[in-house]
Amino acid sequence: MGARKNDSDRRIGRRALLVGGAAAAVGTAVLAREELAHLWWRLPGVEKSRVEGAVDFRGARWLAASSANFRWADRPDDYSIDRVVIHVTQGSYASAVKVFQDPDHRAAAHYIVRKDGRVTQMIRELDVAFHAGNRDYNERSIGIEHEGFVDRPEDFTDAMYTASARLTAEICRRYGIPVDREHLIGHVEVPGTDHTDPGEHWDWNRYLKLVRATRTAAA
Repeated sequence: MGARKNDSDRRIGRRALLVGGAAAAVGTAVLAREELAHLWWRLPGVEKSRVEGAVDFRGARWLAASSANFRWADRPDDYSIDRVVIHVTQGSYASAVKVFQDPDHRAAAHYIVRKDGRVTQMIRELDVAFHAGNRDYNERSIGIEHEGFVDRPEDFTDAMYTASARLTAEICRRYGIPVDREHLIGHVEVPGTDHTDPGEHWDWNRYLKLVRATRTAAA
């Protein structure tokens, strides 16, 4: 009886090891497939089809950021997009464009919204912009800069709020992002960041109302 029990235990143990090993192998294969989904198009001889100068937001002006300030990707197929991060340039529109085109800056956002409401796109939404200071948030979000300074509420003009709300509403529609404060966040709310933008003068209640109204009207 005892020997049989011991033998039975050993057999169960071996079976468990085999099943566990198979599960681990399957898990590893799944992880490998997921990683391959992120990387396959970067293999030698494989190129993604892109239209030079194309914009994702109708009416935006295209000015390319330095390729050192973003990572080529194929979102949302390789990384899902579920956040919009609101930034303030802490400078003029021209200065923001200059640093985003500087390869030594190592940071850039997808869009810049000017005080007069004009929108410039510098990185395609399918690519990962280095804007949030957090790799996970970079991979899952769209970054929108706003011309001005956090301590100057007069910089946040009616034209800027309206244009930015139109842009964010379209992004949310495109990727199924809920219009709420969990998914529309400020740079200051990104984990690990030392930034304070968009600051206390950014009117979140007004902004979310505008985004919701714009999205509803478009629907």
